[in-house]
Amino acid sequence: MTTIAVTGATGHLGRLVVEALISRGVEPGSIVAAVRTPAKAAGLLARGVQVREADFDRPESLATAFAGVDRLLLVSTNAVGNRVEQHVAAIEAAKAAGVGFVAYTSVLRADTTPILLAADHKATEEALAASGLAHSFLRNGWYFENYTAQLPTVRATGAFLGSAGDGRIAAAARQDYAEAAAAVLTAATPKPVYELGGDSPFTMAELAAEVSRQLGTEIGYTDVPAEQLVEILSGAGVPQGFAAILADTDVHVRDNGVLDNPGSDLRDLIGRPTTPLADAVADALKA
Repeated sequence: MTTIAVTGATGHLGRLVVEALISRGVEPGSIVAAVRTPAKAAGLLARGVQVREADFDRPESLATAFAGVDRLLLVSTNAVGNRVEQHVAAIEAAKAAGVGFVAYTSVLRADTTPILLAADHKATEEALAASGLAHSFLRNGWYFENYTAQLPTVRATGAFLGSAGDGRIAAAARQDYAEAAAAVLTAATPKPVYELGGDSPFTMAELAAEVSRQLGTEIGYTDVPAEQLVEILSGAGVPQGFAAILADTDVHVRDNGVLDNPGSDLRDLIGRPTTPLADAVADALKA
C-alpha cells in the first residue's frame, strides 16, 4: 500500500487535498497529515488519517513525519522570507526518509516569471531538482479565493482595488488545485511540471461586473498606481513587504500577462472544466 503525506494538511489547500485523496479512493489510513499542530487535525484523525507533527522550523520533527512515506505533497509555507529554508529542510528530510516522490506547490512559470513572489518558489524548485528525488512542480496560478475573500470589504466600499489594469487572470478555485494535486499524487507516471490555471481568464473589471450582477448592486474596479496600492494594503494591515509583492504581481499582470494562458493541465488533471468565475462568486456569497 502506498503511503501519501500532505504537509500543511490543516490549511486551506492541504485539507482539501486530503479530502480529494479520500474521494479518489485512497484509504484514510494510508494518508499522513503532516501538521505543525496535531491537535488541530482531530477531525482528520477521527476519519482514520494518520496525523504526525511536522514543524518546518524543527527539522528533527520531519524525520518522524516522513518515515515510511512513499509520496509527499510539499505545500509551500506562508513564511515569506523564510520559507526556502523551511522547504529545503523538508526536501532533505524526505530524501533521508527514503520518500520516492515529492510534488511541490509552486507558482505559474516559476522559472521564468518576473514577479517577486516567484523567487522563493524558483529556489525551492531548484533545490528539489538538485536533490535527485523524483518530483513534480505543481505551478498553481491565482486562486479565486484571493479575490472572493475580499468580498466583505468590497461590499462595504463598493469597489475592488488593484493595479492590474486590463490584464487577464486565469484563476481557479482552491478545490480545483486540490483535486489536481491528488491526481498527481496518485498518478502512475506524473509529469515533471504542470502549469495550472483556470479555463476562462478574466479582468478585474469583469470580476467586479460579475459580483455586481450577483449582488444586485454596483461594484466597480478602481485601478491605482502600484505605490498607492502598497500604501492602501499596508494601511489595512498587510505587512508592507507582502503588500509590495502583491502590487508587483498586479503590475506584471497588467504589463506581462503573468497569470494568463496556463494551457490545459489543470482541467486535464481533474477531468472536468475548472470552476467558472460565476460559481466561485456564488459560493463565496453563500458562505
